Amino acid sequence: MPWAEKTKSSSLLSSAMRLLCDHMLGSLAKWLRIFGFDTIYPDATTNDDLVLHIASREKRLLISRDKELLIRAKKTRIPVLEIHTTNLTEQLQQVLKEIPIDEKKILSRCTLCNTPLHSVEKEGIIDKIPEKVFQTRNEFWVCPTCAKYYWMGTHYENMREKINILMQKEPL
Repeated sequence: MPWAEKTKSSSLLSSAMRLLCDHMLGSLAKWLRIFGFDTIYPDATTNDDLVLHIASREKRLLISRDKELLIRAKKTRIPVLEIHTTNLTEQLQQVLKEIPIDEKKILSRCTLCNTPLHSVEKEGIIDKIPEKVFQTRNEFWVCPTCAKYYWMGTHYENMREKINILMQKEPL
């Protein structure tokens, strides 16, 4: 029985769900953040006991390919989603099939640290971004935690194209 079928009656299955990808799923974690999901990603030095503790304490869905970790999580009633592939696109399709997307939250989180982004005034960041970007772009966002700046450049357009494909929409 798929994970979603077991939990649909509970309030766990929502776009506001908090996620934890194990250390084998870094690219998936990054893309789930791009889709606006609150997704933490412990580094490879974080042991399984701590991963389970964090998932339990923060009430996060554990996403993993590690069968032993998934068995331990299930025993402690931590909700899990087992990933069955190493292909990133297939991983994303599997997660997005199980958890609804809030389209307003797409591209609202820092891809590095998971913090929600803040809109910033263009004039206040002239010395923080490349000159050509300052001249050609008008909207900017910053991560208040790691101070990474974001704007709608070609990288944004490529991400939107992939997002649209995964959501079965036409590219920009």
